[in-house]
Amino acid sequence: MLTSAMPLAPGIHYFSPTLPIHVFEGPEPGPCALIQAGIHGDEIAGVHALQELLEAGLRPARGRLIVIPVMNPPAYRARARAAPGGLDLNRCFPGDADAPERERRLARRFMDLVQDERPALMATLHESHKRYDPAVVPSFGQTLVYGVKPAPALIDRAVERLNHQLRDEAERWAAHYYPVATSSTEVIVDAIGCVGVCVETWMGFPEARRIDMQRAVVDILLGEIGVGPLTA
Repeated sequence: MLTSAMPLAPGIHYFSPTLPIHVFEGPEPGPCALIQAGIHGDEIAGVHALQELLEAGLRPARGRLIVIPVMNPPAYRARARAAPGGLDLNRCFPGDADAPERERRLARRFMDLVQDERPALMATLHESHKRYDPAVVPSFGQTLVYGVKPAPALIDRAVERLNHQLRDEAERWAAHYYPVATSSTEVIVDAIGCVGVCVETWMGFPEARRIDMQRAVVDILLGEIGVGPLTA
């Protein structure tokens, strides 16, 4: 079980028996990036994208990479936004170590990890039932969402690179400013001043294509922050 009060050694660590944290060190010095998925259990493409990257033997080209493929295992097993009878984990930050709710305790432990690691990039992989339309609030599909202004410079660069990879115009990506005060990404940005991005694929696409897009976003973001390109 994870109890460290300092940056973690390379390897696999655990918040719980079913919540592993994968820590990698690149062969060259560089920044730290943290990528998580599965904070909402019904948003599966990011989970599968990170699992596929781990299975392929991903490693950072430089710096440090922390990967949490399934942030909320009970919700993921239920394929539901929250665990049965539980809270929306992404609305529980910064959390409370003494709270009766599992989600609030987990949020606090995750915040402690982030404050120990001080990542330069915090990216959360999400999905949305609604394709993004600026006239429809809220809608998120095919966006890179940021919640603290000014927009990180890498957001527009990443969107441009993603839009060079489109198979269809419906896949077009956009940057989207949408603050949510209790979300993990926004709270972390406020706490440590890192770049924070929520990646939102649209669930209207086939699962395999969404997974491919999530993998592409991870590769692009890590390249932009200086941790990539990934190596296997």
